[in-house]
Amino acid sequence: MAAAASTVRRPSLVGVGTVVWLSSEIMFFAGLFAAYFTLRAKDADWPPADVELATGRTALATAVLVASSFTMHLAVRAAEADQRPRLVRWLVVTMALGAVFLTNQAFEYAELSFSISSHAYGSMFYLLTGFHGLHVLGGLGFMGAVIAIVAGRSSRAPAGSTVAVCSYYWHFVDVVWVAMFATVYLLR
Repeated sequence: MAAAASTVRRPSLVGVGTVVWLSSEIMFFAGLFAAYFTLRAKDADWPPADVELATGRTALATAVLVASSFTMHLAVRAAEADQRPRLVRWLVVTMALGAVFLTNQAFEYAELSFSISSHAYGSMFYLLTGFHGLHVLGGLGFMGAVIAIVAGRSSRAPAGSTVAVCSYYWHFVDVVWVAMFATVYLLR
């Protein structure tokens, strides 16, 4: 009796590692949110009178960042079909949208009338938005590295799994921002 050949599909170790790492990032941001809500509960003047945020413009930047999740999805689809030129185009569009988001953040920081040391609200505002901005910047670097790895004509790097792992991170960054925007800009 011949043994039947069986194929076992195992998840990508890089994918599993990324999910575990993103779980630690969830805990990091959960700690920041917990600090924000704890300070908010203790302070009757939250946010202080001197705080004026560019909520409308930041809402537009939020829409741009959310749109970047859709372009990232298109990059993943192109990677799965091994259409590397199309994959690179969608990653570049995603990077451009992320850069627009960061540009808005830089403009907002330049216009604010308070600093990280002005009051507890200022500390939490800059910690939350600043760490998120660093994560967006890291995502842009990640996408740039992915482009460098998979874009060469002679590259044999697995585009599908590489871009999928990058997309996990980017979607995480987007979801965290939506929660942060609702918390900082809308639940005042």
